Amino acid sequence: MPDDVVRAEEAQAWLARARLDLRAAEVDLAVDPPLAEDAAFHCQQAAEKALKAFLAWHDRPFRRTHNLEELGEQCLALDDRLRPEVDAVVPLTEFAWRFRYPGEPAELAPREAEEALAVARRLFEAVLGLLPVARRE
Repeated sequence: MPDDVVRAEEAQAWLARARLDLRAAEVDLAVDPPLAEDAAFHCQQAAEKALKAFLAWHDRPFRRTHNLEELGEQCLALDDRLRPEVDAVVPLTEFAWRFRYPGEPAELAPREAEEALAVARRLFEAVLGLLPVARRE
């Protein structure tokens, strides 16, 4: 299989997972009462997977990490047009673990989770706009 086909399939797979995380965050925020902490986790995950899709398309290896700053810097080295979106999602990194384990702060305002969803969506859309293989669904 040609390299560009493999890269396209890998990027599409990451984008599909990111899409699911965005949907999960939306569902979490739609229930009463909202599951803000879980929504924030899915926002971080969506951003992480969108960045990994971008790197996969460009055939750039990345380590297993939830650090959005690290992944974002790798993406910015390829295309600085993502800077506003990367800068906005970096603070979401802590949602990969915050609220997930006992002993950590246990509450997040639904408004904060809604803001996290908005920045994760903007990053996702920006990545879609820069990937020729991105399917809009």
